[in-house]
Amino acid sequence: MADLLGPSEIRSLAESLGTAPTKKWGQNFVVDAGTVRRIVRIAGVQPGDHVVEVGPGLGSLTLALLEAGARVTAVEIDPILAAALPDTVASHAPEAAERLTVIHQDALRVTELPTSPDALVANLPYNVSVPVILHFLETFPALAKVLVMVQAEVADRIAAPPGSRTYGIPSAKAAWYTATRRAGDVGRAVFWPVPRVDSALVLMERREQPTTTASRKEVFAVIDAAFAQRRKGLRGALSGLAGSGAAAEAALLSVGIPPLTRGEQLGIEDFARIAEALAASGGAVADGSGTLQA
Repeated sequence: MADLLGPSEIRSLAESLGTAPTKKWGQNFVVDAGTVRRIVRIAGVQPGDHVVEVGPGLGSLTLALLEAGARVTAVEIDPILAAALPDTVASHAPEAAERLTVIHQDALRVTELPTSPDALVANLPYNVSVPVILHFLETFPALAKVLVMVQAEVADRIAAPPGSRTYGIPSAKAAWYTATRRAGDVGRAVFWPVPRVDSALVLMERREQPTTTASRKEVFAVIDAAFAQRRKGLRGALSGLAGSGAAAEAALLSVGIPPLTRGEQLGIEDFARIAEALAASGGAVADGSGTLQA
């Protein structure tokens, strides 16, 4: 088994690098070996899998992924941590060093990797977690599974089903790509520094996208508009997208959705049908990038 990092090793390593967790990049390092092994176990990482890890930090989870036999591509925006990670792996798991690739880059700008990844497994910075997940699911179609640790509130939003209080843009857009569920809670004490919020694990497994003639951008534009003013019925919420309230109402009725229905009542297939109807009626469906409101 790999020599995983504990609290004292994490702090000593940070001190030797002259660095510390920063708010700028939303850094909270995991200092508990049991937690990173639990993440790898829930993710179902197997020998030979190619895992992309976003924000590896000082390498706690990286070492656990390598211990499981995976090939790991670690994407790190912090230049000090990106430069140090290969040395950390070489000293703690020398037999696995050749299975690590480090990319110093903003994860939201990554458009290609040395090898197409099977899974994304990461302790994601809370402020960019939803955009990163959606970007990687769209950019890497072979990505079959995502297991991320995020703020508990964000986990609820991503995994929420239609009709629930927390259902919104992240959950609707995630459903375009995956079946999603919460996969467990994570205590605050496993982080350095200790965050002021709770964390949770989210497991997302790739599924077939909805059968539709509408593009992803068109469907996501409908989702963005539907939730931009949650208290509005869809007739009003989609009026800008459709060109008028009357046009929005006609499109909704054409697919059997009452005009006063609210966005939180609809599933991803419903949003796709609305996007189709708007496109057929000549509605100006905008570019929904998928990286907006969380």
